[in-house]
Amino acid sequence: MDNMKFAVIGGDMRQAKLAELLAADGHNVSTFAIDKIKPVNVIYADSAQAAAKDAQCVVLPLPIAPKSQIFNAPLSENTHTVETIFKSLKPEQVICAGRISKEIYEMAAKHRLGLSDYYAREELAVSNSVATAEGAVKIAIEETSITLGKAKCLVIGFGRIGKVLSHRLKAMGADVTASARSYGDMAWIDAYGYGVENTERLYGKLSGYDIVFNTVPARVLDERLLSEIDKECLCVDLASKPGGMDFIAASKLGLHAIWALSLPGEVAPVTSGVIIRDTIYNILREMGWKV
Repeated sequence: MDNMKFAVIGGDMRQAKLAELLAADGHNVSTFAIDKIKPVNVIYADSAQAAAKDAQCVVLPLPIAPKSQIFNAPLSENTHTVETIFKSLKPEQVICAGRISKEIYEMAAKHRLGLSDYYAREELAVSNSVATAEGAVKIAIEETSITLGKAKCLVIGFGRIGKVLSHRLKAMGADVTASARSYGDMAWIDAYGYGVENTERLYGKLSGYDIVFNTVPARVLDERLLSEIDKECLCVDLASKPGGMDFIAASKLGLHAIWALSLPGEVAPVTSGVIIRDTIYNILREMGWKV
């Protein structure tokens, strides 16, 4: 394995754990804008430029900028802009970041920087779905007064998260129904032994559930549909922004609704750090590095 110099700049607990994992693998790791945590066995730089100096690979947060051009650095004592961070990097460096917007790509291009989006990688998405599903199960256990065994659960959407979550719930004894839009996915739902619903035809079919999980990142549960859900039912939206549930309507209807964003980083930061590390190693291997 090539011993490399990494710079881990900004991010949350996932990036803090990532820095420690890279150092444990024998790499030279510098960090910046993670000063509230102080990862072990790494060099603490006082600027992004110092952290990135001589680094062959620079790892930036997921997402890199949740709000416009403000750099994602919740573990930093200070606020930073993406522009300031980009000015500290060099075109020859491998720069990895997560959930990169068109605006950020264009900004990087002005600085002649190439970006690799590790969040767009299939291996990361699949691994993240496991952490999301387990986080959803944790929420269901904590937010209800029933066991998941024999609980009547609806999982809306049968993508990566929907599949893994349905399997986890079934393994715990839940009575699982899953919905999908495509006939192919509905056939798979039936083959797995779950109840089957069409996501586009849920009207009149939402009463009687103990827990409803949404995984579709588009408005699926509007006020009309939410009005059918029993008041005792827990509603958990696992979809990324803009989400799939009308939370204003849910509140007005008195439903117990939770929007569970970024579960992997919250419930399993160590595992999330491993997932990001392995994905970045894959990116580097594809570029010819021996890691």
